[in-house]
Amino acid sequence: MDASSFKIILGSSSVARRKILSEMGYLFTIMTADIDEKSIRKETPEDLVMALAEAKANAIISKLQTTTNQQRVDEPTILIAADTVVVYEGVIREKPTSKEEARQFLKDYSGRHAATVGSVLVTNLKTGLRKGDSDRVEIYFNEIPDEIIEKLVDEGITLNVAGGLIIEHPLVLPFVKEVVGTTDSVMGLPKALTEKLLKEAL
Repeated sequence: MDASSFKIILGSSSVARRKILSEMGYLFTIMTADIDEKSIRKETPEDLVMALAEAKANAIISKLQTTTNQQRVDEPTILIAADTVVVYEGVIREKPTSKEEARQFLKDYSGRHAATVGSVLVTNLKTGLRKGDSDRVEIYFNEIPDEIIEKLVDEGITLNVAGGLIIEHPLVLPFVKEVVGTTDSVMGLPKALTEKLLKEAL
């Protein structure tokens, strides 16, 4: 796909998503949606991540529309919004609210398994066409030693990710037994799904 024929806006402040989209060979600008994620609730994780991605996309689109010097969009502009949650024993987990919660989350995963459910929503701002889907990955862990959990919690990085779960982190990686799915999906942006939706939206 010729990436020079359209502009991309990544509607996310996530460093991991930024990294993945760069790896895919795209140039993009970043805009963030300041929405109250906790005000959006759905029964299933798939519905929740889609609803959150839609809310983020809508917030960014209205931001773009209120920009005073809005020039007409000549080349197609694509907005990519995404959301990820962790599902553990049927319960949806978002970002931990405290270090205590992050610690508990990590202890839960030790020797057990969790899943990530992520959504990607691609909106063609020129045509209004919107394509979205979700992706699920199952992750199985070996026992994670307490001192590793403490190090992770002290770093504070687990507070910024859904379910406090970072499988690509050098401290966590040795304790990941099996990943059924792709790491990029766990990190927040499944490459194959994103490519597919981009093609469909264009």
